[in-house]
Amino acid sequence: MASPDPGMSPLGSIDEARADVGPAVHLVGVIGSPIAHSLSPLLHNAAFAALGLEATWHSRAFEVAPGHAATALAAMRRSAISGLSVTMPHKADVAARVDECTAVARTLGAVNCIVNHDGHLVGTNTDGQGFVASLARGADFTPAGKRCLVIGAGGAARAVILALAEAGASEVAVLNRTPERAVAAAALAGAAGSVVPAWPAGSPEHKDQVEMVGSTDLIVNATPLGMAGAFHGGPADWLVAPELLHPGQVAADLVYAPRPTRWLVEAAAAGAQPVDGLGMLVHQAAAQLELWTGLPAAVEAMWQAAETLDPSGP
Repeated sequence: MASPDPGMSPLGSIDEARADVGPAVHLVGVIGSPIAHSLSPLLHNAAFAALGLEATWHSRAFEVAPGHAATALAAMRRSAISGLSVTMPHKADVAARVDECTAVARTLGAVNCIVNHDGHLVGTNTDGQGFVASLARGADFTPAGKRCLVIGAGGAARAVILALAEAGASEVAVLNRTPERAVAAAALAGAAGSVVPAWPAGSPEHKDQVEMVGSTDLIVNATPLGMAGAFHGGPADWLVAPELLHPGQVAADLVYAPRPTRWLVEAAAAGAQPVDGLGMLVHQAAAQLELWTGLPAAVEAMWQAAETLDPSGP
């Protein structure tokens, strides 16, 4: 049977999900493309069960084709969806279409969470908040007063850069193959932002990059390099060779499939404290649940649910 909403996949439309669970259930979910293997509903529903809300709150994944974010938002209003998590490729589109954006969502130009206040849709972004929380849990690391290096200048990198600066990092340096994007991303950190040129290994200028890496407290891979099923980059593609890291540093990778990535394994072998991308996923979802329910999220239950699965799978 055809889905009633253009852009919705055979996973089912938002309207169909509402009809399925009934009017009394608070329905939330995640929209994106592709979305079939998203862990978000698993995390959400594990938290609802731990909070004793499984009878009144439920989460599902909705495949929404690129360019159809407006369709999903209309269905969200029509079917009284309490909240939606937003992933690629809809974050920027949703930011332009919700009724209101929080300051962080406006600054990033990206929304990863929508809260429905009686039809008034408010967009925010919990990615950076989730990353900082993952550092605290995974490495007992707080950014205040620390020197940080972020590899990449895309959407995830920008969220991390802004969050590190807001958490009080003394420096947030950005290393990216495209200098213009690095400059724009570093500007999010204000006075703490700086740019590290991507000099090729072996060049006379590369020693400056090596020195920067060696004096940094936190190094973050905020690129998709190494992601299972998409980017199989190896040492020749790394902008920061993990053997440059050393004990006393924290190495974080936003990629969580495979878990850990090859870059993170080698950074740990060099002595750095590794933090993989699963923590950011869990903690950004926990922040969203708190916005939707008004209750403290059951973070431990969410962690247990995430770790029962092998994120290296298809």
